Amino acid sequence: MKPAAFDYLAPATVREAVDALADTSRHAQVLAGGQSLMLELHYRRSRPDLVVDINRVRGLDRLDVRDGALHVGALARHRDFESPEVAPGPLGRLLSLAAHHIAHPPIRALGTMAGSLAWAHPAAEWCAMAVTLDAGIELRGPTGARVVGARDFFHGPHLTARRRQELITAVRLPLLGDTTGIGFAEHRRTQASFAVIAVMAALTVFDGVVTEARIGLANAAGTPVRAYAAERSLVGAEAARPLSGPPEHHPFARAGGIAAECDADPRARPYADVAYQRQVIAVLVGRALNQACEDLRRLSGGDRR
Repeated sequence: MKPAAFDYLAPATVREAVDALADTSRHAQVLAGGQSLMLELHYRRSRPDLVVDINRVRGLDRLDVRDGALHVGALARHRDFESPEVAPGPLGRLLSLAAHHIAHPPIRALGTMAGSLAWAHPAAEWCAMAVTLDAGIELRGPTGARVVGARDFFHGPHLTARRRQELITAVRLPLLGDTTGIGFAEHRRTQASFAVIAVMAALTVFDGVVTEARIGLANAAGTPVRAYAAERSLVGAEAARPLSGPPEHHPFARAGGIAAECDADPRARPYADVAYQRQVIAVLVGRALNQACEDLRRLSGGDRR
C-alpha cells in the first residue's frame, strides 16, 4: 500500500514546529527518524493530515553533559550511543550495551531515542532505560515547556503523557555513580526482531554491600517496568562474586524470581505463553545482575574503560 495523502512541513526552529502542531483542526505527526512512522504510513495504520519533519531544526541533535545528567536532543540517533564515551562512567557503558541490541545498523543510523519514547512500544529498550534511570522528558507545546518523569510518561502501548500539540525536545538521563556496575541482557527470536524480554540493571555497592539497585524490564507488560520489588530484595545483600548458574538461594536468582512474579505483568503471545515469559525474565534478571557484579569487579581492578 501507499500512504494516504498528507501535507508536509519541514520547520527550521522548534517554535515553527510547535506552531504547526498547535493547529488542533489537523492531525499532525512528527517525523524524526521515521523508522516506525513510515511503516505506519505505508500500511495506512496512521493517516495524519500533516507530517512535521523536524530534521532541519538546528540544535536538536546535541548530546551534552551538565547538571549531573546527559541531555539527549530529540534528533540524537541510536548509533550515537554505541560508544561508551557518549557519557562518563557507568551511564555511558549501559547506553552502549543497550544501543547494540536495537534493531540493526540502518535502523540505528536513523532512529532516535526521543522518537522511541514518543512511540512507546512495550519492547523498546530506550523506554525501559528511561524508566530505570528516572529520566526526565522535556516537552515543548503552545503553552510553554514542561518536564515529565519517565515513570509518569508511559500510559500503555503507544500511549504517553505527550499531548498532540507537544514536541519532545530532549531527554535527561541522570549520571550513575562510579561505584555502580551495569548489566544488560536480552532475548529475541531473531537478530533484528523486537525483544521478547530485555533487562537492564545497575548495582551501587559500598563496602561490598548493595546500597541501591535499579532493574528495568522491556516487554514485560504494556508499559516499561521498574522492578521495585526485586530491587528491594537486593538492598543490603552482599555483592559477592556472581556464579555462572546461581542457585535458588543466591540473591540474584531470588531477585529474578521476584521480578518475574511480582513486578512483571506479561501477556500471552503466539510464540511465548505467560509461564515462558516469566521464566525468561527470571533468567535475564540474574544474567544482568551477574554482569553488573562483574562490571564492578573489573572497575575495582583499575580498568575504567
